[in-house]
Amino acid sequence: MTSTAGDDTPQQKPTRTKAYTGRAHTPKTVVGGTIGNVMEWYDFALYGFFAPVISQLFFPSDNHLASLIATFGVFAAGFVMRPIGGVVFGYVGDRLGRAAVLKISIITMGTATTLLGLLPTHASAGLWAAVLLVGVRLLQGLSVGGEFSGSVTYMVETSPLHRRGFSGSWANFGSLAGTLVGSGLAALVSTLLPQGAVEAWGWRVPFILGGVFALLAYLYVRDLHSSPHMTHHQAQHEDDSPLHEALTQNLRETVLAVIFASGYGIVFYIPLVYLPTYASEIGGIGNDVALQVNSLGLALAMPIIPLSGWLTDHVMRRRTLLVGAFVLVALCGWALVVLAARGLPDLIAAQVILALLIALPLGSAPAMLVELFPVADRLTGYSLAYNLGLGVAGGTAPMMASWLMSATGYQGAPGLYLVVAALVAAAALWLMQDRSREPLR
Repeated sequence: MTSTAGDDTPQQKPTRTKAYTGRAHTPKTVVGGTIGNVMEWYDFALYGFFAPVISQLFFPSDNHLASLIATFGVFAAGFVMRPIGGVVFGYVGDRLGRAAVLKISIITMGTATTLLGLLPTHASAGLWAAVLLVGVRLLQGLSVGGEFSGSVTYMVETSPLHRRGFSGSWANFGSLAGTLVGSGLAALVSTLLPQGAVEAWGWRVPFILGGVFALLAYLYVRDLHSSPHMTHHQAQHEDDSPLHEALTQNLRETVLAVIFASGYGIVFYIPLVYLPTYASEIGGIGNDVALQVNSLGLALAMPIIPLSGWLTDHVMRRRTLLVGAFVLVALCGWALVVLAARGLPDLIAAQVILALLIALPLGSAPAMLVELFPVADRLTGYSLAYNLGLGVAGGTAPMMASWLMSATGYQGAPGLYLVVAALVAAAALWLMQDRSREPLR
């Protein structure tokens, strides 16, 4: 029987409604989860920053087959491997424990990043260079598919009730920190070295350093204990698979989480990923300047993220803050996107305001989604929502925004797309049950 937001009776799910009230919260659990996300997004930021160099070295434009492999490889890594990684790591986490997912994902991403820095280029390996690069990106996509949701689940489960929002918020803090560190290190290499040296060997240095960082991160998290909430569940182990649970007994929660994460993903990607390109193409602002403004917005948003999580622990419920944040985005999102293309001062204002608004759900949504699911399929349900919503809907948002402008001829179309996404997220939230003041199921 499909459960409803307000119907979780013992007759429907007798084992899952046994709440665990113990705790094993330590600063190390939060730091460990944060470090994992810093690592994941450091690596992804590097690839994005060095994409022009990598494309010339691995996918020469005069080689049609290599270009074709690049196209489908990026597609596979971004859209296929993340949901697959979510299912695989979700099963591992729901059966073997959350700490195991954190450790395995750090090893996977660290290995992939180091390999990327050591790969031969097309000049020395021919077509195999493209094949190997695509393989590494597939491995990275698999890792990203499980790391974020795994670390959030672990941090929330190991926290006392009055700290769950605050603890979960550090995952997104780590994601933004990793993005800024990766972009900053890549910019440093590009600034200190001449272009020829960057293309010859300089681009490899940050990737190899990423492997070193991953090793240090693993040494830090290798002794992390299992979530006591998960251990409590394992003592009552059931044979049903977590994926089956998420798609049957908890189908309503899974569907609402996917819808919410889809709107949430678009609201994240349009202002924080697509807006610099929009301002550059439509407003004629230099791409380097637009990216610097984007980094400013990210940096200012970071302290708001843990504050948002803390507020939902002590001042208001998570759903209340989240719905309010998305309604505000819906009210002013279109105007701010249009404003971003009118000049540099307007871009700064629009970017900063949008980043600060988005910081609110970045801080409070992680715990909200963890609390939505029972322990038996919590990580699987969360991973499905995160990777289908933020990974697919969010990841395609820049492409969709550009297509909408082209199809309609209206330059404000990305802003309207942002408004619709915010309303969808708010509607899905309104239908969810807020469990921010209840023991985990």
